[in-house]
Amino acid sequence: MSTSPLAVITGASTGIGLELARELAARCYDLVICADEPQIEQAAAELADSTPTIAVQADLATEEGVQQLLDRVRSLGRPVDVLALNAGVAAAGPFLEVPWRDDARLVALNINHVLAVAKELLPEMVHRGSGRVLITSSIAATMPGPWYATYAASKAFLHSFAEGLRFELRETGVTVTSLLPGPTDTEFFDRGGMQDTEIYDAKKDDPAEVARDGVEAMLKGKDSVVGGSFKNRLQAAASNVLPEPAKARVHSQLTRKKDE
Repeated sequence: MSTSPLAVITGASTGIGLELARELAARCYDLVICADEPQIEQAAAELADSTPTIAVQADLATEEGVQQLLDRVRSLGRPVDVLALNAGVAAAGPFLEVPWRDDARLVALNINHVLAVAKELLPEMVHRGSGRVLITSSIAATMPGPWYATYAASKAFLHSFAEGLRFELRETGVTVTSLLPGPTDTEFFDRGGMQDTEIYDAKKDDPAEVARDGVEAMLKGKDSVVGGSFKNRLQAAASNVLPEPAKARVHSQLTRKKDE
């Protein structure tokens, strides 16, 4: 059995999740990576060149998919040292026009998989007295998000949950860190149907930089980190002083379709 620490990363086939896996591989972690698409096998094949990597193709928006991941992790008989809960999706457009099923799937993936996996894997971390948890929220968590309201709300939930859980675990040796990326150069905007928006055309951060910021903050036990560019940190700071209607107005200019 390997004596290296073990990291479990969700949403790791592309984007920030894959870069989180690369960062942890560079730090000599063995990996279990999960996503709902075949690309997870390709990602595992690449990562296996530098560290033992197990791919789990599972739909974490479903209870069956969550259980599939948990069963695979437990089958290893090893402690989980890092848990990076990153899988997520957007559902763009006016709330009244987005199909209910799309919103329900968003909540199931963005929120429910985080709660379910944390609920099952954290007790052993606490019992052992050590572990690091990284939850990918978003800079969108700091302001209302017109035209993808359920996404922004889900990320606000995750940030609040991470901060609350961190306080509960403050004396256990387990830390929880919230990662708040800004617009990042990933497949997120295409998958979320945001092609015809200002934010789609805007300059975006390198996902490798965002992941590096997140991993470094997590390993230092920080409560949260705004990943990526200095502009993101300015935006987060501004959200502390602007009233909610003003934040919603500014945000809407980026997320509303150009022809609406």
